[in-house]
Amino acid sequence: MGRLLEEKVAIVTGGGRGLGKAYCLRMAKEGARVLVADILDREAGETASAIKAEGGTALEMKVDVTSEADTQRMADKTVQEFGRIDILVNNAGYYYGVARKPLDEISSEEWDQAMLLNTKATWLCCKAVFPQMKKQGKGKIINVSSDVVFAPTKRMVHYVASKAAVIGITRSLAGELGEYGICVNAIAPGLIDTEASRSWVPNIEKYDVSSIPMGRLGLPGDVVGAVIFFASDYSDYVSGQTLIIDGARRVH
Repeated sequence: MGRLLEEKVAIVTGGGRGLGKAYCLRMAKEGARVLVADILDREAGETASAIKAEGGTALEMKVDVTSEADTQRMADKTVQEFGRIDILVNNAGYYYGVARKPLDEISSEEWDQAMLLNTKATWLCCKAVFPQMKKQGKGKIINVSSDVVFAPTKRMVHYVASKAAVIGITRSLAGELGEYGICVNAIAPGLIDTEASRSWVPNIEKYDVSSIPMGRLGLPGDVVGAVIFFASDYSDYVSGQTLIIDGARRVH
């Protein structure tokens, strides 16, 4: 079997570290040329360098996904350098350092930040790549939600609401863009052991995994396969779906 993303072009937002970096590295391994977009330009450069060191093709770019001008510049640069856009992974968002707080202690600023980074940014990036994907007659958009949407998660209403909106965007755009051959799907990871998770889950090594039938936290490698599937030709008739990746926690 050949590489699943041979000669495809992918944009991964928040690709400088954590899950975003894992997506970039695996996509490159599967043959994709990758635009690593991140507001953290040093980290984006490190991801791109790691891809190149393995013989892959990558370009780093500093992008503020909450800026319409930046997201448009991101799409334009990708087409300029690689000639097309086959895949968009909307990974950047409001997660690193997010604090659990009761409803009455969440500030308006925190609410706005969650909606800006998780919801508006997702929409802006989809909007930016759509014209090129429409022109091609095909494209894959993978949005990142969270398994917290599917259960009563306490003291994170701003985060949960913003990630629920991502699923709404996914379903709406799947219906709107299907006629152009564009598939729009979402993944909803559970708690994955990353630097970002460790920023708000104290002593993550001691996290109670009794609610997870598989008996452990997720690792980045547990999530990338779903992204590769949604990005590949194997999912050409799959759209509007949300895949929960949480070791069966939500069905336990």
